[in-house]
Amino acid sequence: MPRTKPTKKIDVLGNLDLRPEEAVGDYLQSKAQKKYFIKPPNADSAGDSIELLYIHNIREHEEMLKLQEQMLVNSKRQSKINEARVKHMYETQEKLRQRFIDVNSFIKDCADKKRIAEKAINSERQLHEELSEDIKNFKTSISELTTFREALKATVEELQPYEKVLEEVVSVSDIFVSPKDCMDRCDALMLAQQEISKLENQKLQEIEEMRQHMVKITNEAALTVLGLKNDLSKLERSYRESQTQCLKWEKILTRTKDVISSNYLEKQRNISAINVLYNLLCRRRDKASDIPRDSMEQQLDFIKDELLILTELLKEFEKKDKSKNIEA
Repeated sequence: MPRTKPTKKIDVLGNLDLRPEEAVGDYLQSKAQKKYFIKPPNADSAGDSIELLYIHNIREHEEMLKLQEQMLVNSKRQSKINEARVKHMYETQEKLRQRFIDVNSFIKDCADKKRIAEKAINSERQLHEELSEDIKNFKTSISELTTFREALKATVEELQPYEKVLEEVVSVSDIFVSPKDCMDRCDALMLAQQEISKLENQKLQEIEEMRQHMVKITNEAALTVLGLKNDLSKLERSYRESQTQCLKWEKILTRTKDVISSNYLEKQRNISAINVLYNLLCRRRDKASDIPRDSMEQQLDFIKDELLILTELLKEFEKKDKSKNIEA
Protein backbone atom coordinates (compact mmCIF):
# COMPACT_ATOMS: atom_id res chain seq x y z
CA MET A 1 0.00 0.00 0.00
CA PRO A 2 1.41 3.39 -0.88
CA ARG A 3 1.78 5.87 1.92
CA THR A 4 1.90 9.52 1.10
CA LYS A 5 2.39 12.60 3.15
CA PRO A 6 -0.26 15.34 2.98
CA THR A 7 0.22 17.98 0.35
CA LYS A 8 1.62 21.26 1.56
CA LYS A 9 1.59 23.32 -1.63
CA ILE A 10 -0.89 23.65 -4.50
CA ASP A 11 -0.34 25.62 -7.67
CA VAL A 12 -2.87 27.86 -9.39
CA LEU A 13 -4.54 25.03 -11.30
CA GLY A 14 -4.64 22.77 -8.28
CA ASN A 15 -1.77 20.48 -9.30
CA LEU A 16 0.16 18.88 -6.46
CA ASP A 17 3.68 20.00 -5.72
CA LEU A 18 5.42 16.63 -5.82
CA ARG A 19 8.80 17.90 -4.63
CA PRO A 20 10.84 14.95 -5.88
CA GLU A 21 13.86 15.98 -3.84
CA GLU A 22 11.93 15.20 -0.65
CA ALA A 23 9.78 12.35 -1.95
CA VAL A 24 11.99 9.53 -0.61
CA GLY A 25 12.22 11.00 2.86
CA ASP A 26 8.49 11.70 2.95
CA TYR A 27 7.75 8.17 1.85
CA LEU A 28 9.91 6.68 4.55
CA GLN A 29 8.42 9.01 7.14
CA SER A 30 4.85 8.20 6.11
CA LYS A 31 5.64 4.51 6.13
CA ALA A 32 6.59 4.67 9.78
CA GLN A 33 3.14 5.93 10.90
CA LYS A 34 -0.55 5.27 10.15
CA LYS A 35 -2.02 8.74 10.54
CA TYR A 36 -1.88 9.69 6.86
CA PHE A 37 -2.62 6.25 5.45
CA ILE A 38 -4.75 6.64 2.32
CA LYS A 39 -6.52 3.78 0.61
CA PRO A 40 -7.58 5.04 -2.80
CA PRO A 41 -11.00 3.84 -3.90
CA ASN A 42 -11.12 1.54 -6.86
CA ALA A 43 -7.42 1.23 -7.03
CA ASP A 44 -7.72 -0.96 -10.09
CA SER A 45 -9.66 1.72 -12.09
CA ALA A 46 -8.58 5.13 -13.15
CA GLY A 47 -10.42 7.87 -11.20
CA ASP A 48 -11.31 11.44 -12.13
CA SER A 49 -8.45 13.75 -11.84
CA ILE A 50 -8.56 17.29 -10.50
CA GLU A 51 -8.29 18.67 -14.00
CA LEU A 52 -11.42 16.81 -15.09
CA LEU A 53 -13.28 18.00 -12.00
CA TYR A 54 -12.19 21.53 -12.76
CA ILE A 55 -13.40 21.23 -16.36
CA HIS A 56 -16.75 19.80 -15.21
CA ASN A 57 -17.17 22.61 -12.70
CA ILE A 58 -16.39 25.24 -15.35
CA ARG A 59 -18.98 23.71 -17.68
CA GLU A 60 -21.58 23.61 -14.95
CA HIS A 61 -20.76 27.20 -14.05
CA GLU A 62 -21.19 28.32 -17.67
CA GLU A 63 -24.47 26.45 -17.90
CA MET A 64 -25.64 28.09 -14.69
CA LEU A 65 -24.67 31.52 -16.06
CA LYS A 66 -26.64 30.85 -19.24
CA LEU A 67 -29.59 29.65 -17.20
CA GLN A 68 -29.30 32.74 -15.02
CA GLU A 69 -29.35 35.00 -18.10
CA GLN A 70 -32.36 33.15 -19.46
CA MET A 71 -34.15 33.44 -16.13
CA LEU A 72 -33.27 37.14 -15.96
CA VAL A 73 -34.71 37.68 -19.44
CA ASN A 74 -37.79 35.68 -18.53
CA SER A 75 -38.19 37.64 -15.29
CA LYS A 76 -37.97 40.96 -17.16
CA ARG A 77 -40.47 39.76 -19.72
CA GLN A 78 -42.74 38.41 -16.98
CA SER A 79 -42.46 41.70 -15.04
CA LYS A 80 -43.56 43.62 -18.14
CA ILE A 81 -46.45 41.21 -18.61
CA ASN A 82 -47.36 41.56 -14.92
CA GLU A 83 -47.23 45.35 -15.15
CA ALA A 84 -49.58 45.21 -18.13
CA ARG A 85 -51.85 42.83 -16.24
CA VAL A 86 -51.83 45.04 -13.14
CA LYS A 87 -52.65 48.09 -15.25
CA HIS A 88 -55.45 46.20 -16.96
CA MET A 89 -56.66 44.97 -13.55
CA TYR A 90 -56.72 48.53 -12.17
CA GLU A 91 -58.67 49.70 -15.21
CA THR A 92 -61.10 46.81 -14.80
CA GLN A 93 -61.39 47.55 -11.07
CA GLU A 94 -62.16 51.21 -11.79
CA LYS A 95 -64.82 50.21 -14.34
CA LEU A 96 -66.35 47.71 -11.91
CA ARG A 97 -66.28 50.29 -9.12
CA GLN A 98 -68.04 52.85 -11.30
CA ARG A 99 -70.54 50.21 -12.37
CA PHE A 100 -71.09 49.19 -8.73
CA ILE A 101 -71.72 52.84 -7.79
CA ASP A 102 -74.20 53.21 -10.64
CA VAL A 103 -75.99 49.97 -9.74
CA ASN A 104 -76.06 50.90 -6.05
CA SER A 105 -77.49 54.32 -6.87
CA PHE A 106 -80.08 52.67 -9.10
CA ILE A 107 -81.00 50.22 -6.31
CA LYS A 108 -81.33 53.07 -3.80
CA ASP A 109 -83.52 55.01 -6.23
CA CYS A 110 -85.66 51.93 -6.76
CA ALA A 111 -85.94 51.39 -2.97
CA ASP A 112 -86.94 55.04 -2.45
CA LYS A 113 -89.48 54.82 -5.25
CA LYS A 114 -90.82 51.57 -3.79
CA ARG A 115 -91.12 53.12 -0.32
CA ILE A 116 -92.87 56.21 -1.72
CA ALA A 117 -95.17 54.00 -3.80
CA GLU A 118 -96.01 51.80 -0.79
CA LYS A 119 -96.70 54.89 1.30
CA ALA A 120 -98.96 56.31 -1.44
CA ILE A 121 -100.71 52.93 -1.80
CA ASN A 122 -101.31 52.74 1.95
CA SER A 123 -102.64 56.29 2.09
CA GLU A 124 -104.88 55.68 -0.93
CA ARG A 125 -106.06 52.39 0.57
CA GLN A 126 -106.83 54.09 3.89
CA LEU A 127 -108.63 56.89 2.04
CA HIS A 128 -110.56 54.30 0.05
CA GLU A 129 -111.58 52.52 3.26
CA GLU A 130 -112.66 55.82 4.84
CA LEU A 131 -114.64 56.78 1.74
CA SER A 132 -116.21 53.33 1.62
CA GLU A 133 -117.21 53.68 5.28
CA ASP A 134 -118.62 57.16 4.61
CA ILE A 135 -120.55 55.87 1.59
CA LYS A 136 -121.91 53.03 3.69
CA ASN A 137 -122.95 55.47 6.43
CA PHE A 138 -124.53 57.78 3.88
CA LYS A 139 -126.47 54.89 2.37
CA THR A 140 -127.64 53.87 5.84
CA SER A 141 -128.63 57.47 6.61
CA ILE A 142 -130.49 57.76 3.30
CA SER A 143 -132.36 54.53 3.98
CA GLU A 144 -133.20 55.71 7.50
CA LEU A 145 -134.32 59.10 6.20
CA THR A 146 -136.44 57.41 3.55
CA THR A 147 -138.04 55.23 6.19
CA PHE A 148 -138.54 58.25 8.43
CA ARG A 149 -140.04 60.21 5.50
CA GLU A 150 -142.49 57.42 4.80
CA ALA A 151 -143.35 57.13 8.49
CA LEU A 152 -143.68 60.92 8.73
CA LYS A 153 -146.04 60.96 5.76
CA ALA A 154 -148.13 58.25 7.36
CA THR A 155 -148.11 60.12 10.67
CA VAL A 156 -149.11 63.38 8.97
CA GLU A 157 -151.95 61.65 7.17
CA GLU A 158 -152.95 59.99 10.44
CA LEU A 159 -152.82 63.21 12.48
CA GLN A 160 -154.41 65.46 9.88
CA PRO A 161 -157.92 65.00 11.38
CA TYR A 162 -156.53 65.95 14.80
CA GLU A 163 -155.17 69.16 13.30
CA LYS A 164 -158.64 70.10 12.23
CA VAL A 165 -159.96 69.28 15.68
CA LEU A 166 -157.17 71.37 17.25
CA GLU A 167 -158.04 74.33 15.04
CA GLU A 168 -161.68 74.02 16.02
CA VAL A 169 -160.69 73.89 19.72
CA VAL A 170 -158.55 77.03 19.33
CA SER A 171 -161.34 78.84 17.52
CA VAL A 172 -163.89 77.90 20.15
CA SER A 173 -161.69 78.32 23.27
CA ASP A 174 -160.57 81.67 24.62
CA ILE A 175 -157.51 80.22 26.39
CA PHE A 176 -155.42 79.25 23.39
CA VAL A 177 -154.28 81.86 20.92
CA SER A 178 -153.15 79.48 18.19
CA PRO A 179 -152.62 75.77 17.61
CA LYS A 180 -148.93 76.29 18.31
CA ASP A 181 -149.78 77.80 21.69
CA CYS A 182 -151.90 74.77 22.48
CA MET A 183 -149.12 72.40 21.47
CA ASP A 184 -146.57 74.38 23.49
CA ARG A 185 -148.76 74.15 26.56
CA CYS A 186 -149.21 70.44 25.99
CA ASP A 187 -145.44 70.05 25.66
CA ALA A 188 -144.97 72.05 28.86
CA LEU A 189 -147.43 69.76 30.64
CA MET A 190 -145.58 66.71 29.32
CA LEU A 191 -142.24 68.14 30.46
CA ALA A 192 -143.73 68.93 33.87
CA GLN A 193 -145.06 65.38 34.06
CA GLN A 194 -141.59 64.04 33.19
CA GLU A 195 -140.00 66.25 35.84
CA ILE A 196 -142.59 65.08 38.38
CA SER A 197 -141.93 61.45 37.43
CA LYS A 198 -138.18 62.02 37.69
CA LEU A 199 -138.55 63.72 41.08
CA GLU A 200 -140.84 60.92 42.25
CA ASN A 201 -138.29 58.30 41.22
CA GLN A 202 -135.55 60.27 42.97
CA LYS A 203 -137.57 60.51 46.19
CA LEU A 204 -138.42 56.82 46.01
CA GLN A 205 -134.73 56.05 45.57
CA GLU A 206 -133.86 58.27 48.55
CA ILE A 207 -136.55 56.53 50.64
CA GLU A 208 -135.11 53.16 49.61
CA GLU A 209 -131.61 54.32 50.56
CA MET A 210 -132.92 55.57 53.93
CA ARG A 211 -134.66 52.23 54.49
CA GLN A 212 -131.47 50.34 53.66
CA HIS A 213 -129.53 52.68 55.95
CA MET A 214 -132.02 52.06 58.78
CA VAL A 215 -131.80 48.32 58.19
CA LYS A 216 -128.02 48.55 58.28
CA ILE A 217 -128.10 50.61 61.50
CA THR A 218 -130.60 48.14 63.03
CA ASN A 219 -128.38 45.20 62.10
CA GLU A 220 -125.33 46.94 63.52
CA ALA A 221 -127.25 47.76 66.72
CA ALA A 222 -128.42 44.15 66.98
CA LEU A 223 -124.85 42.94 66.48
CA THR A 224 -123.66 45.44 69.09
CA VAL A 225 -126.30 44.28 71.58
CA LEU A 226 -125.41 40.67 70.87
CA GLY A 227 -121.74 41.46 71.43
CA LEU A 228 -122.59 43.25 74.69
CA LYS A 229 -124.65 40.25 75.80
CA ASN A 230 -121.71 37.99 75.04
CA ASP A 231 -119.40 40.29 76.99
CA LEU A 232 -121.91 40.35 79.87
CA SER A 233 -122.08 36.56 79.91
CA LYS A 234 -118.28 36.43 79.91
CA LEU A 235 -118.18 38.91 82.80
CA GLU A 236 -120.77 36.91 84.74
CA ARG A 237 -118.82 33.72 84.15
CA SER A 238 -115.62 35.47 85.23
CA TYR A 239 -117.45 36.85 88.31
CA ARG A 240 -118.63 33.37 89.27
CA GLU A 241 -115.16 31.94 88.79
CA SER A 242 -113.67 34.80 90.81
CA GLN A 243 -116.27 34.28 93.54
CA THR A 244 -115.44 30.57 93.64
CA GLN A 245 -111.74 31.35 93.86
CA CYS A 246 -112.39 33.90 96.62
CA LEU A 247 -114.38 31.36 98.64
CA LYS A 248 -111.65 28.80 98.13
CA TRP A 249 -108.94 31.21 99.26
CA GLU A 250 -111.10 32.37 102.19
CA LYS A 251 -111.33 28.78 103.37
CA ILE A 252 -107.60 28.34 102.92
CA LEU A 253 -106.97 31.62 104.77
CA THR A 254 -109.29 30.56 107.62
CA ARG A 255 -107.46 27.26 107.94
CA THR A 256 -104.16 29.09 107.83
CA LYS A 257 -105.28 31.49 110.55
CA ASP A 258 -106.44 28.55 112.69
CA VAL A 259 -103.13 26.75 112.19
CA ILE A 260 -101.20 29.94 112.94
CA SER A 261 -103.22 30.60 116.09
CA SER A 262 -102.89 26.99 117.26
CA ASN A 263 -99.15 27.02 116.55
CA TYR A 264 -98.82 30.33 118.36
CA LEU A 265 -100.76 28.97 121.33
CA GLU A 266 -98.63 25.84 121.37
CA LYS A 267 -95.51 27.98 121.14
CA GLN A 268 -96.62 30.08 124.10
CA ARG A 269 -97.42 26.94 126.06
CA ASN A 270 -94.00 25.49 125.25
CA ILE A 271 -92.35 28.75 126.28
CA SER A 272 -94.35 28.74 129.51
CA ALA A 273 -93.47 25.10 130.15
CA ILE A 274 -89.79 25.80 129.50
CA ASN A 275 -89.95 28.81 131.82
CA VAL A 276 -91.66 26.74 134.55
CA LEU A 277 -89.08 23.97 134.16
CA TYR A 278 -86.29 26.55 134.31
CA ASN A 279 -87.76 28.06 137.48
CA LEU A 280 -88.10 24.60 139.07
CA LEU A 281 -84.48 23.78 138.31
CA CYS A 282 -83.39 27.15 139.66
CA ARG A 283 -85.37 26.54 142.90
CA ARG A 284 -83.85 23.06 143.17
CA ARG A 285 -80.41 24.60 143.11
CA ASP A 286 -81.48 27.55 145.26
CA LYS A 287 -80.56 29.88 142.49
CA ALA A 288 -82.34 32.99 141.33
CA SER A 289 -83.84 32.89 137.86
CA ASP A 290 -81.77 35.58 136.11
CA ILE A 291 -82.63 34.64 132.52
CA PRO A 292 -85.74 36.46 131.26
CA ARG A 293 -88.71 34.64 129.83
CA ASP A 294 -88.00 35.78 126.25
CA SER A 295 -84.46 34.31 126.21
CA MET A 296 -85.60 30.80 125.47
CA GLU A 297 -82.28 29.61 124.04
CA GLN A 298 -80.37 30.43 127.23
CA GLN A 299 -83.05 28.73 129.32
CA LEU A 300 -82.84 25.62 127.11
CA ASP A 301 -79.06 25.58 127.42
CA PHE A 302 -79.39 25.77 131.19
CA ILE A 303 -82.03 23.02 131.20
CA LYS A 304 -79.82 20.88 128.99
CA ASP A 305 -76.87 21.25 131.32
CA GLU A 306 -79.02 20.37 134.34
CA LEU A 307 -80.49 17.35 132.58
CA LEU A 308 -77.00 16.13 131.72
CA ILE A 309 -75.99 16.48 135.35
CA LEU A 310 -79.11 14.65 136.51
CA THR A 311 -78.50 11.92 133.94
CA GLU A 312 -74.98 11.41 135.24
CA LEU A 313 -76.27 11.29 138.78
CA LEU A 314 -78.89 8.75 137.79
CA LYS A 315 -76.25 6.58 136.19
CA GLU A 316 -74.11 6.77 139.35
CA PHE A 317 -77.07 5.79 141.49
CA GLU A 318 -77.85 2.85 139.23
CA LYS A 319 -74.25 1.67 139.42
CA LYS A 320 -74.32 1.88 143.21
CA ASP A 321 -77.59 -0.06 143.35
CA LYS A 322 -76.18 -2.75 141.12
CA SER A 323 -73.03 -3.03 143.23
CA LYS A 324 -75.14 -3.33 146.41
CA ASN A 325 -77.27 -6.01 144.87
CA ILE A 326 -74.19 -7.93 143.81
CA GLU A 327 -72.69 -7.72 147.34
CA ALA A 328 -75.94 -8.84 148.90
